[in-house]
Amino acid sequence: MLFRLFALVLALAAASPASAYWEYGHETVAKIAVANVRPATRLAIRRLLARQSLLDTPECLAGTIEQASIWADCIKPLKAADGSSRFGYAYNWHFQNADICRDFDLTPACKDGNCVSAQIERQAAILRDRHAGQRARVMALAFLIHFVGDLHQPLHAGDKSDRGGNDAAMAYGIYAPARLNLHSIWDGLLAERAISAPPTLVRRYAPRERARLAAGSVADWSRESWQVARTAYDAATGGRACAPFPARGMLDAAAIERLVPVARLEVQRGGLRLARMLDRALG
Repeated sequence: MLFRLFALVLALAAASPASAYWEYGHETVAKIAVANVRPATRLAIRRLLARQSLLDTPECLAGTIEQASIWADCIKPLKAADGSSRFGYAYNWHFQNADICRDFDLTPACKDGNCVSAQIERQAAILRDRHAGQRARVMALAFLIHFVGDLHQPLHAGDKSDRGGNDAAMAYGIYAPARLNLHSIWDGLLAERAISAPPTLVRRYAPRERARLAAGSVADWSRESWQVARTAYDAATGGRACAPFPARGMLDAAAIERLVPVARLEVQRGGLRLARMLDRALG
């Protein structure tokens, strides 16, 4: 009975990896951020998000920082009156799949600014600009909250020409449904475990810890997340990240245990770095 219950829980999680992690993951990054910004920044965030109606996306709410954290994913399928994609221009803004098997180089991954790190800087600049229209600033806030989370999911920052691990079929311990892959494991099952493990990640961090975890530039964070992506592939291939991927890889229990603190740290970094950016733009 316990085994069947465990299998059911895992099946529900895998059926919707975007919900399993990148609602939980993005919301957690956002909650860490709002717990660590200055009071004036928190008030400015609340006032901007109160104008969510300017986005004209009633299907995708952004009235709270948690809602705003997943708004950029929610809007992906929205259509214009002529049937075209309303937000198709933003598809490539969620990732920058720099090759983990070559020297770090964002040039191919960020052509014309169509990558997550370039858009983090662009949206932060719009948010800082008090002369930008209110709609532009509300949208920039929602995009920024989401994209900082995306950059700290390592399979959005590095891969080996497999769509961020989406083409890398994987088993998670004994659990191996056909649709499970390296990307969905980091989005879902691994992240769920990492974020849920005590102690809670959502808290007010001490100033010294905030400064240490939030340090660096967006370029620094890109390189760091790319290096974590290499760790993800190493764990999935027994330390042979750049070797041809097997028909189905497997993360065994030992590998999962090693990766839990890595995934937790990425969420902490994302939240505290987002707090730093929001303080600079709005505080």
